[in-house]
Amino acid sequence: MSDVRIQFGDFQTPLPLARAVCELLTRHGVAADSILEPTCGTGSFLLAAAERFPSAHLNGRDINPDYVAQARAALAQANPRTPVLVQQQDFFTHDWTSELAALPGAVLVLGNLPWVTNAAVSVRNGWNLPAKENFPGYRGLEARTGKSNFDISEWMLMRLLQGLRTRGGTLALLCKTSVARKALRFAWLNDGRITRATLYRIDAKAHFKAAVEACLLVVRCGSEGPHEAEVYDALDAESATNTLGLAGKELVSDVVAYRQLRHLEGTSAYQWRSGIKHDCASVMELRRVAPERFQNKLGEEILLETEQVFPLLKCSDLAHARTEPSRWVLVTQRRVGDDTTVLAKTAPRTWEYLQSHRALFDARKSSIYRGAAPFSLFGIGEYSFAPWKVAVSGLHRPPGFVVIGPYQGRPVVLDDTCYFLPFDGENAARKAAQTLNSPLCQRFLAALTFPEAKRPITVELLQRVNMNAVTAEIGLPALQQAQLL
Repeated sequence: MSDVRIQFGDFQTPLPLARAVCELLTRHGVAADSILEPTCGTGSFLLAAAERFPSAHLNGRDINPDYVAQARAALAQANPRTPVLVQQQDFFTHDWTSELAALPGAVLVLGNLPWVTNAAVSVRNGWNLPAKENFPGYRGLEARTGKSNFDISEWMLMRLLQGLRTRGGTLALLCKTSVARKALRFAWLNDGRITRATLYRIDAKAHFKAAVEACLLVVRCGSEGPHEAEVYDALDAESATNTLGLAGKELVSDVVAYRQLRHLEGTSAYQWRSGIKHDCASVMELRRVAPERFQNKLGEEILLETEQVFPLLKCSDLAHARTEPSRWVLVTQRRVGDDTTVLAKTAPRTWEYLQSHRALFDARKSSIYRGAAPFSLFGIGEYSFAPWKVAVSGLHRPPGFVVIGPYQGRPVVLDDTCYFLPFDGENAARKAAQTLNSPLCQRFLAALTFPEAKRPITVELLQRVNMNAVTAEIGLPALQQAQLL
């Protein structure tokens, strides 16, 4: 895929898919006197809309002048008497609220927004981005790490929903399913005046050769409605598979199941932790070939002080219930912010090894390492070295909670794709795992999680489980706070 196509998230909609979307809209009685496609590309949706809504005024906008010309020509040939206005327009500088307000009659915003993240554009020095702003309101570390990377279509979708908030109308857009959820949550929490919302899953691989979960999001705007949306498995599905919705300030994937089990929710008395983040696997992750000899991913064999090396488990290990580590990891700190230069005296071989690869550490892109001690880690604390842990993969679903004990006399540590509770004893760890793996707790977690999410399990999600409420219902004694480190 070319850099230009990536920068613009350029996935042109096949005409058969555009026709199927418009057929669905007419089948459900969507009215449209004015149709606006804000990123019309070569005009597939405008062509399909002209067939299904022959009396509607068609309005197409796109930043690419070649696409504007192609869309005009295609529409003129197919429907010469249909009123059409196709213009070049930069989405990010345009006043969509004013344009939507000026359109006559019932309005339908239709189309397919760019499928690209701000990071993908920025890494190529692209300029097709909105003005820099932290619009979801992330704070602190969240705003400096992955959560500040958002889909361009998320920003665009929220602007269009804001434009329809008081004007009213229908929005029907193809987008990533994760984008649809985020936009709905933002609108529901900020008086978006959504009357009704529905998601229809589409096969993005078949239509766009894109390995993402995608959907058609249909939203009717103008008045406040329930903070929930039915989800259908296909455009022609006759019944919904589930209903997602807002519970407090967070989305849940199944509001019906959530309402039955919400007595299990509450601020957890136990602090879930994430594993160690180092962002330099080629140097830090090792294979043990002798008591003090290790091999890194670069193929180098090195001698290291064993006090700095710990057995490591990753999410793939937890997903397959593997508790005997095959990897080791070099740990430079006991807690975030520790001075790493002391290693020059306490572990000189380790320090020399790290120094020999300093360029790789300095090249780490995350801003969390700026101004930090050399070879710093994150997600590190005394809890990382607890002898017993109950751990879960953040990337796999359903969540399986695994009991992890010491290995070869060393506490096992986890990488940052994992989450865990630290324990000082085996019995408490096994009781916690029994609670978390119980069918009751698994049903509750299933109601909260979205299977297509890149990271369906998070600390925030796990903190919502009141483990003592679960133990009480399944007949186990309550966990004691003192049993956790």
